[in-house]
Amino acid sequence: METEELQTLTSRVQEAGFKLTPQRRTTIEVLADHDNKMLTAEEIYMAARDKNASIGLATVYRTLEILTELNILARMTFDDGQAHYSLKGQRSRHSHHYLLCTSCGRVEEVQEDMLSDLEKEVTNRYHFKISDHHLTMHGLCYDCQLAQMTSEIDAYHDHD
Repeated sequence: METEELQTLTSRVQEAGFKLTPQRRTTIEVLADHDNKMLTAEEIYMAARDKNASIGLATVYRTLEILTELNILARMTFDDGQAHYSLKGQRSRHSHHYLLCTSCGRVEEVQEDMLSDLEKEVTNRYHFKISDHHLTMHGLCYDCQLAQMTSEIDAYHDHD
């Protein structure tokens, strides 16, 4: 796989003085393949191992650290206690926003920047230049809402 995005990412790693080993390249490929999704290090490792059997989990962790330091990756820790990673969009001014299900732990990304009006208000009112922001909303995903409603209906009928 050789896309313009992949070439840009690998060039940034090399320009920062890091060797582009086959294992690092594989890790970057996995992240590029899942560009719109947040993955844990273990999920990245499993996908990378499918592409390159010689890759180790420690190598994936080191590569993720390097990419985070180079501001290529966004690293977020949610209620599940695990770090989740995704490529920072080159076209986007801001990090993605996240919806976190407090029941099943599912993480959904919202890539639209819905806070631009709020940013303008903060800039005007407080004379504060915003460079970035992070937003995580906690609640129940659709599937967990349905499961909860079904459980409540079943409990109601059990009391009849």
